Amino acid sequence: MIPYAHLKVLRKLYERLKDSNVNWVVTGSLGFALQGVPVEPHDIDIQTDKEGAYEIERLFSEFVVEPVRFKESEIIRSHFGVLTIDGIKVEIMGDIQKKVEGKWEPPVDINRYKRFVQIEGMKIPVLDLEYEYQAYLKLGRIKKAEMLKKFLEQREK
Repeated sequence: MIPYAHLKVLRKLYERLKDSNVNWVVTGSLGFALQGVPVEPHDIDIQTDKEGAYEIERLFSEFVVEPVRFKESEIIRSHFGVLTIDGIKVEIMGDIQKKVEGKWEPPVDINRYKRFVQIEGMKIPVLDLEYEYQAYLKLGRIKKAEMLKKFLEQREK
């Protein structure tokens, strides 16, 4: 069940992005919930490429709380920024790279894993759950990975 507040913000994102040239997907807990995984989303995570991250920031400039900039941690790096729309935190991540066995992988090609979910008249792009499962494994986020694996196994029955 997706909270009404998240659906309202998702509609605002969708309305501005659907006719733009931004290549984007919803990922994280909202992406999972949109695909039927029983999780409660807290924020909205948008994955895109480098250009898309800065374009989303421009399209939603009145909501920017953390401007998009290149940000790197031990295991992940991207062009990262934060919006707050109607009290909901929206994280923007462009050209995400994961460090696996000490090496940075190339940025994720989201077109390869993009799927669409229909909800309330919107066609929302999300990342394939099998890909998400693999990504969480690589990041060492085992609990999330196991939860996704369990859901995928249940869905196949």
